[in-house]
Amino acid sequence: MTLVAKIIYRPIKAALVLLLCVLSACSPTPPEFLQLSGMTMGTTYHITLRNPGEWTEQSLKAALDERLMAFNQIASTYISDSELSQINTMPADEWHQLTPMLFDILVLAVEVSWLSNGAFDVTVGPLVDLWGFGPDRHDGRPDEGAINKALQDVGFDRIELDLAEHKIKKTAPLRIDLSAIAKGYGVDAVALWLESLGSADYLVEIGGEMRVAGLSPRGDSWRIGLESPDLNVDKTTPILLANIGVATSGDYRNYFEENGVRYSHTIDPRTGRPITHNLASVTVLDPSCAFADAMATAFLVLGGEKTMQLAEQLAIPVYLVEKTDDGFSSRYSSSFGPYLEEEN
Repeated sequence: MTLVAKIIYRPIKAALVLLLCVLSACSPTPPEFLQLSGMTMGTTYHITLRNPGEWTEQSLKAALDERLMAFNQIASTYISDSELSQINTMPADEWHQLTPMLFDILVLAVEVSWLSNGAFDVTVGPLVDLWGFGPDRHDGRPDEGAINKALQDVGFDRIELDLAEHKIKKTAPLRIDLSAIAKGYGVDAVALWLESLGSADYLVEIGGEMRVAGLSPRGDSWRIGLESPDLNVDKTTPILLANIGVATSGDYRNYFEENGVRYSHTIDPRTGRPITHNLASVTVLDPSCAFADAMATAFLVLGGEKTMQLAEQLAIPVYLVEKTDDGFSSRYSSSFGPYLEEEN
């Protein structure tokens, strides 16, 4: 069976971002819990977990880092010989075998693209680079001809996936970038690995995306704080979580201005231009952190009204922060309410 970039399939079992902090971190960690931290995917990771056996902090961290390095070798665009980099250099109209993990990520990415009507697109890289938000950072609005040319190299619907053989074919010379979903997928992969070791109580965080399970070191639900994007306001909105992933995407710090116009780093793949609405950040909850990660990006592109419509339609818990003339305001979908501490 061949998929022409259209499928509803959840492969996971279970920016500038609105910062997430574990409010229980100030309390002493019980001795049966371990805390690990390090670097991966160009960012940091932090893990708190109940010790699944006779592991030491050092031995568990070494095993974890080995797995994270293997994941980078699959999904990174910064490693020249990674599996994804090899896919990006292959000619169009040729089938290429994928490892199960990369295949799963791409299938999920395509699912979110169709759910969001193209607001999420892993081929958007040429447009991000053109507007100066890629590795070669620069300011300045590109001309219309350059935008239209870059749009010709973008389009998730030109990715074909063979479900039976786990193969991919690009029908155009596309460049795939998984940065808007890879951290969430990495969180899920680590969480499932910890569960395979026997750990039922954990928090896994990579670059602000996270997943929790079981009980916190306090012996109750994990208490997470959503920080306000207004740096002049010391305020967090606490939420209580168990057995769920959480991801946030925002655009309120990464931008440039030209002739009095503010250009966001968030590019709408459908128009080739930065978003212009007032949605500053969106937080998404889902059992799959990878799904939450990708949907957070999609919702940020869609804007507040379309996000709320789609979130209510699909019963996705979302928390929005929007820019106003007086600062910021927040609202959330009906399925998000039960997670707010004030409503518990």
